[in-house]
Amino acid sequence: MPVNNKKTTKKTPTKSKARKPSKMAKSRSKKKNSEERVPYNNSIQVRRAFLKAKRIHGNSEKKRIAIDMLERYTGHDVKDFQEQIILTNFQYYVERFNSILDDVHYTVGSAFNASSSKKSRVTIIQFGVGSAMAALIGELISVIQPKAVLFLGLCGAVHPSLKVGDFILPIASIRAEGVSNHFLPPQVPALPTFKVQKFVSQILVEEGHEYRTGTIHSTDFRFWEFDDKFKLNLIEEKVLAVEMETAALFTICFVSKVNIGALLLVSDCPMKPGGIKTKASAKKVFKEFTDKHIELGIKAMIEIADRGENIRHYHW
Repeated sequence: MPVNNKKTTKKTPTKSKARKPSKMAKSRSKKKNSEERVPYNNSIQVRRAFLKAKRIHGNSEKKRIAIDMLERYTGHDVKDFQEQIILTNFQYYVERFNSILDDVHYTVGSAFNASSSKKSRVTIIQFGVGSAMAALIGELISVIQPKAVLFLGLCGAVHPSLKVGDFILPIASIRAEGVSNHFLPPQVPALPTFKVQKFVSQILVEEGHEYRTGTIHSTDFRFWEFDDKFKLNLIEEKVLAVEMETAALFTICFVSKVNIGALLLVSDCPMKPGGIKTKASAKKVFKEFTDKHIELGIKAMIEIADRGENIRHYHW
């Protein structure tokens, strides 16, 4: 049998050159290592700092501009504002405020007007109509750091049991306007400050006035009365009434650390035949019901000023 005398040499495998990682791979690795080194809690703190910097209480430059704007829009110096503030949509409320209190300082600004009483420690601001203006005044008054704010607004009744002249103390507002989404995610409810509503409810009871509590639908759709789909939606929501400002005020004041409540007066019943407000019916409302509305608001704010109790029941 033939013998193969040829020596077989065992080939040692040659080392393949290690491939250098690409720039993209290096970037991914660096990012991953960076994320591993940064604790999750630190990411939360960064997010909180970012959100705070968007608010007036966390942004000195924004606060400076807000003070300038508040003074320009109202005609008041920032030192003239009192710790208790009433907000309204209507000039008549300011005029009535001026006639009730004997030491008022009244000014007309470029957009709003305001009146303050040092003796009563209350300021009233007429800021116009709608959610955009409500959001603006909510941010601007935060520079004063008021103890309490009360919105005196008019609303259209949805529930059939309500009639013109009834008072509503809202416990929440549906955010169906557009402006509040710039401040909080849409799933966050628009709520008033509980203790402000508590003070107002006590005043209503002491004065012998009945009132309703429930949810309000806040919209920026002014002629909703002529939209049947909109009206059916209101019925399904089980809301008491419709108006245009509470959701924006509650939301913006919450993020701006302002304590706010609202006392609404039913001015019309658009869900009923012939119930839409007209010039004649509005005149009747102002003649018969609004005096009591503003008087209750002033009394509630004076009560809050006198009691000296801490209104905010949470801190963040």
